[in-house]
Amino acid sequence: MPAKVGPAPGALPGSPSRALASDRTKQRVKQSEVRRKPMASPVLRLSSLRNGSRESSRILSDLEPPPPAFADGPLRLSVVIPCFNEKATIRTVLETVRAAEPLEKEIIVVDDGSSDGTRELLQGELASAVDKLIFFEANCGKGAALRAGFAAATGNVVLVQDADLEYHPTEYPKLLAPILSGEADVVYGSRFIGGESHRVLYYWHSLSNWGLTTLSNMLTNLNLTDMEVCYKVFRKSILDQITIEEDRFGFEPEITAKVARLRCRIYEVGISYSGRTYEEGKKIGWRDGVRAFWCILKYNLLR
Repeated sequence: MPAKVGPAPGALPGSPSRALASDRTKQRVKQSEVRRKPMASPVLRLSSLRNGSRESSRILSDLEPPPPAFADGPLRLSVVIPCFNEKATIRTVLETVRAAEPLEKEIIVVDDGSSDGTRELLQGELASAVDKLIFFEANCGKGAALRAGFAAATGNVVLVQDADLEYHPTEYPKLLAPILSGEADVVYGSRFIGGESHRVLYYWHSLSNWGLTTLSNMLTNLNLTDMEVCYKVFRKSILDQITIEEDRFGFEPEITAKVARLRCRIYEVGISYSGRTYEEGKKIGWRDGVRAFWCILKYNLLR
């Protein structure tokens, strides 16, 4: 004869034990489901944003906006172009600078005593392409031209652009990005990092560049790869704290030593480079290399 099943120990009188057990099991399952429910992860959400998720706009709206890059309003870019005997390239340079992003910018050209017709072009048919023109009666050098251009700049970011087409203005966005993100005070381009194209030219120039950059790094405790590069971008508030003393190509080691002394946040960005030969108008020479060596010592050890 089958045994009778009595109430489970501890069951309330008159309560079906099987019903109680079933209710408790359901409750435990629900609690387990709650515990196992995945939490929204900001890392995963950012990852999906980087991967081009369709929810990008919603994710962006959920994120806190970054702090403003400038205390005095949005980006106002000043491009300073030192120029000496660049009649063959100045028109193209101005056209590409004007067309480059950001479109709103202040273009300042400092003619450093040109005698090949560059000055006449700037005063005549190219005058409307420039916001500010500064003329030197005699050739004073790149450092002197930049000193005058920096003083005339009204933007909150200043970018140095050569007039010889070795550096292309289409790379402005990548040079400005570390400053616009609030991460950098100064940005250097570099011809020796990144995957951009570079014209193959003088071995001894590249060796000299490496030696000067290495010596500069040893004395500034920076790890730059291209101290002598043209493309340098500064917050104007940084330049306002610096007096440029060098008149020629000594500007490069001088400004590097001085921004290092200010403990600026410095970034490097890989850029392309289309160098010129001397037959095509390249001007820097071995004397400038000797001067750069002296300036590294002067502005790091003697000041």
